[in-house]
Amino acid sequence: MNKFVFNGIDVEHICKPKIKNSYISITKDAKVILKTPKVSKTFINTLLESKEDWIKKQLVKINSNPPIKVNLEYEVLLFGEIYLINNSEVQELKESLERVRIKTFTNISKCYDNFYKKKSETYLTNRLEYFSKKMLQSYNKVIYKKLKSRWGSCSSKRVITLNTQLLKLEKELIDYVVVHELAHLVYMNHSKEFHNLVEFYLPNSKLLRKKIKESYLK
Repeated sequence: MNKFVFNGIDVEHICKPKIKNSYISITKDAKVILKTPKVSKTFINTLLESKEDWIKKQLVKINSNPPIKVNLEYEVLLFGEIYLINNSEVQELKESLERVRIKTFTNISKCYDNFYKKKSETYLTNRLEYFSKKMLQSYNKVIYKKLKSRWGSCSSKRVITLNTQLLKLEKELIDYVVVHELAHLVYMNHSKEFHNLVEFYLPNSKLLRKKIKESYLK
């Protein structure tokens, strides 16, 4: 990994000769990561120049809306609020943590991930069933898994995937993602008709869409 500064922006460059394209990503901690095959310095500078405005805009957004941090083993983020680990709402997580023999970050994180997945299978399933009946839409399958780059997805085979990390968001934002994915059963795009359908069931969808874009995967 090579670290350098481009026009005041700290960049971490990772060279992967086997990849075909170049990618720029920004982490929740406001780190700019550049992944490329073996390319020249001129190519890198040209690429960064073309994306400079976008990078700075994303950095401002992240720094003005930092992700909520919790103290592992003592707190948990659920529905946009921080709960103490001894709260009855998160009893399963507390019991899971108590069973961990070796307290490593990986083992503790697994407890949190398992908690969110199990919670998703009940809470998200209920919200999905509620809105699917309301919207008169049926899906073939739902998958709950931890995703790194999106809150949810809907395939042409009518399979809906929801990110278990949704449980960290406010309930109204969770509903937005659920309705958003169900709307894709009708429109597999983000056309005006698609957004009108979402807005029909969530009149404040424009505000929710703005808020979800400002919420970062944690």
